[in-house]
Amino acid sequence: MPTAFAHLFEPLQIRGKRLKNRIMSSGHDTCLPSDNQVNERLIAYQRARAEGGVGLIVLQVAGVHDSARYTSHVLMATDDSCIDGYRRLAEACHAHDTVVLSQLFHPGREIMESADGLLAVAYSASAVPNERFRVMPRALDQAMIDAIVQGYASAARRLHQAGLDGVEVVASHGYLPAQFLNPRVNRRSDGYNGGLEQRLRFVREVLAAVRAATDEQFIVGLRISADERDIDGLDEDQSLAAAEALQDQLDYVHIVAGTSASLGGAVHIVPPMAIEPAYLAREAGTFKQRLQVPLFVTGRINQPQEAELILARGQADVCGMTRALICDPQMPHKSEHGQLDDVRACIACNQACIGHFHRGLPISCIQHPETGRELQYGAPTQAAVRKRILVAGGGPAGMKAAAVAAARGHEVTLYEAGPQLGGQVLLAQLLPRRSEFGGASTNLQREMQLAGVRVVRNTRVDRALVEREQPDLVIAATGATPYWPELERSGELQVVDAWQVLRNQVSLGRSVLVVDWRSDWIGPGIAERLVREGHQVQLAVNGTHCGESLPLYVRDQMAGELHRLGIPITPYARLYGCDDNTVYLLHTASGEPMIFEGIDSLVLCMGHQPQDSLADELAGLVPVQRIGDCLAPRTAEEAIHDGLTVAWSL
Repeated sequence: MPTAFAHLFEPLQIRGKRLKNRIMSSGHDTCLPSDNQVNERLIAYQRARAEGGVGLIVLQVAGVHDSARYTSHVLMATDDSCIDGYRRLAEACHAHDTVVLSQLFHPGREIMESADGLLAVAYSASAVPNERFRVMPRALDQAMIDAIVQGYASAARRLHQAGLDGVEVVASHGYLPAQFLNPRVNRRSDGYNGGLEQRLRFVREVLAAVRAATDEQFIVGLRISADERDIDGLDEDQSLAAAEALQDQLDYVHIVAGTSASLGGAVHIVPPMAIEPAYLAREAGTFKQRLQVPLFVTGRINQPQEAELILARGQADVCGMTRALICDPQMPHKSEHGQLDDVRACIACNQACIGHFHRGLPISCIQHPETGRELQYGAPTQAAVRKRILVAGGGPAGMKAAAVAAARGHEVTLYEAGPQLGGQVLLAQLLPRRSEFGGASTNLQREMQLAGVRVVRNTRVDRALVEREQPDLVIAATGATPYWPELERSGELQVVDAWQVLRNQVSLGRSVLVVDWRSDWIGPGIAERLVREGHQVQLAVNGTHCGESLPLYVRDQMAGELHRLGIPITPYARLYGCDDNTVYLLHTASGEPMIFEGIDSLVLCMGHQPQDSLADELAGLVPVQRIGDCLAPRTAEEAIHDGLTVAWSL
């Protein structure tokens, strides 16, 4: 065992079970189940993490009552038909000495969507509306409270019967138990409201019912937000008081942050890269000092070094490293054996994990598209025929294709025209609070190195080079260039693109208008950077709102930052033209003009166009397969996925 991780790989006994290490995959929805039950895709997903060495897996939420269906794809544990699937999942993980729990869940008023598109009837402690989903709930009556409490017990019984090691009652993120705990949401006039003990009554009834329905070896934990990060949410003192009072019924307390009830609070459900790593360590230490039961913490703990430090300081007993395990299921094994350079570090982009969930799509990872697709892309199979593969372009698409092709036994050489690998990742990392994005390039370079890819920099692929190398196939990953639309232009207004700004190739005037066609993070990032450099900046977005195409928590965190900086944002804006100091746009819904006067510089964030001349140049010489932006300008997720799929097919 490496001494650097003596705490991380120290076993921990919890009731009747032994965790082989302190690494936890915390409960997170995957959109993998079918018909609200465990299926082979979900089993394969969790098996991959168990095989990778994680000590504890907490499965995604299991609904305990029919009114708990907060999405159309939530797992339900409301009848015995769920038992077989959970049993097969537990057995798959137990085979690798991984302890398996399931979350028990009722959202209360936090209902996102339904299976048929109709708005659901939501229930809460009181008829206090949810801001984020615009839900007005019904106050629970005693009969329904009793039914829900019994639902928790029945669900726990089924999970126990299926062979799981325990359950985690979800009282975090403003869900139903937290709605009873919160005096700003719980306005009841019966025995469920008043002082702390009265507001704890519902949770106590749930915990007692769960314990009575299982046995003394069954783990029962509680997840709670240390601070809901909202003016109307639970604060740290209230959450800590609740955890202290409940610990006599618990085997552990698991703290997170945030609430589903508001846009700002929800950012902390899956905090994006703009939020510092391991940012709940201080709160964890406070809870740890006041509790007698083990303390688990989850909050952007991306690296084993961060987890080790939290444990060594005595701030927690177990660290949730969920996205780290989505990005690299083998992270525990690699860390335990000192292979730290081989760990594929999560960059907290949120694009294919929680971003997929919010679109109702199966979970994945932009850096590791094999995640969520384990049944399709398991361990790389060796190619039947070894080929000489030439990859043109060292961006994400080219690097992933090269790494996977080489891992499958092909002889692969990657050529990059410039001195650095990374493609547009090199630009993305220059935007404010996006520096971690550069990790995608670092991780892919390591994958290529481990697979044995030959890399040649400062060399552009042309027909002469291909004639000399005589590959069996050329994979064109030559990327894209900024798109400049046709504009009605007169006068001398400075017009530049985002790439020129990021590369410091231009000097801009005082008053800058940034026009954003993609509604992603490039336009807002450019605007923020220029404001911080002292420019007076306005942002015009070709969408209904800023960041329209981004994962929700990335968008909302970014929107909050732009508001704090005082950057004016104009939506529904289509660029039309410009003259000496005026920029003309059209409102995309009304067709009416929008005129921006007194502008010194116009920055174009208008997307990209393929850089795609190589295939024509090589026509008749060798087969060419296009991937990434040279096929169609999209995002890093599609580029890396393209690289995987083409290499897998060789």
